[in-house]
Amino acid sequence: MKSETKLKFGRKVVSVEEARNLLYSYAEQLDTEAVPLFSAFGRRLAVPIYADHPVPHFRRSGVDGYAVRSEDIKHASADQPIRLNVIEMIPSGTVPQHTVYAGTASRIMTGAPVPDGADVVVMLEMTDSFQDKELYSSWVSIKKNIPEGSNITPIAGEIGLGDLLLAPGTRIGAGEAALLAAFGYAEISLYRKPKVAIFATGSELLQVEERLQPGRIRNSNSYMLAAQVEAAGGIPVLMPILSDDASQVRSAIEEAFHHADLVLTTGGVSVGDYDVLVDVFEQFNGHLLFNKVAMRPGTPTSAAWWRNKLLLALSGNPGAAFVGFELFAKPLIQKMLGSLTPEPKAISAYLDVDYNKSSAYPRYIRGTTLVQNGSLWVKPAGIDKSSIMISIKDADCLIYLPAGGQGFERGSLVIVYPIPNLRSQSQIF
Repeated sequence: MKSETKLKFGRKVVSVEEARNLLYSYAEQLDTEAVPLFSAFGRRLAVPIYADHPVPHFRRSGVDGYAVRSEDIKHASADQPIRLNVIEMIPSGTVPQHTVYAGTASRIMTGAPVPDGADVVVMLEMTDSFQDKELYSSWVSIKKNIPEGSNITPIAGEIGLGDLLLAPGTRIGAGEAALLAAFGYAEISLYRKPKVAIFATGSELLQVEERLQPGRIRNSNSYMLAAQVEAAGGIPVLMPILSDDASQVRSAIEEAFHHADLVLTTGGVSVGDYDVLVDVFEQFNGHLLFNKVAMRPGTPTSAAWWRNKLLLALSGNPGAAFVGFELFAKPLIQKMLGSLTPEPKAISAYLDVDYNKSSAYPRYIRGTTLVQNGSLWVKPAGIDKSSIMISIKDADCLIYLPAGGQGFERGSLVIVYPIPNLRSQSQIF
């Protein structure tokens, strides 16, 4: 009884940063897998990618026009244009057949190889062209002096042979996909997506398809967390609802460790008589990392290293579980996926309402952002209580308010942590 009281009421508080670092110290990057490039968007590289050829690998024209020698047009002007004989047409994707020599030019398209002898490409708009039908020849009149090298990208002008293109941990977006395709990577090596087992605990919970009963609620937290897991890059695995029986919870979690890379629970971590995770931590043979975090909501958020896997126990209150996931589970998943900077990124915004609550711990409030006159403003997404679920759907950020003080006035500059990918509309990040 003494040890149970110690776990429930004698908890050592750690900061959010300390808790996150403890999780990181046990997080391991997963094994890798070869994935088709088309299926790799949004995931992270497991290996460095180097350029095995320069870009471009030929002198490339940047415009439609004429490839000429700068020496031939150094005196060209609108009043005294220089006339040159056109010796060939060079479309993109072809190889020049002739060398440009004194008095000649080659018609060239954007992206085509610049022929030998030419050191400048004159834009089509700066020329007049005509044909001599009797002599079966074409001519171009150059009306402006263009410096040597203009409108030509030299070999390796964009990327050099052996350059590092993408570092391990890089998230594959549009630009990264373009680079990988340009260098022939039809498949790439990525870290495997972590499988995340999600348990909701509590005898009051019903399955989604069940009818409501007096005093009971449907299990919404598991589906909320599953959506967050998928947005973070993991594979959610919904597990059966667990009762308030510690032995059942312990057995179910131990079984989940066999196939999951991370186990999330929601509920049962507070100080009530039926908070089952506290009883599990009292009996298990793992290592308790923390069981109290200096934050509101979600102070009793807990974590353990058990059977060489991480267990993250979140609050049963939906608002607290949502916040706890964003602060701990999401960066943990990102770390497992190879991210070098998994923490949520902080930006600044102006508070759009008065917030009069003070707190002994920092607050992380579900917020909604808007832009007014070029400035970013933020306000709570709804009622600021951890038990409130409805405001989660409108949240696109967490508002950080430090501990202490007498509250915050409208117009105060505050720290905001964006939450991308969870809202389909009005997303500004």
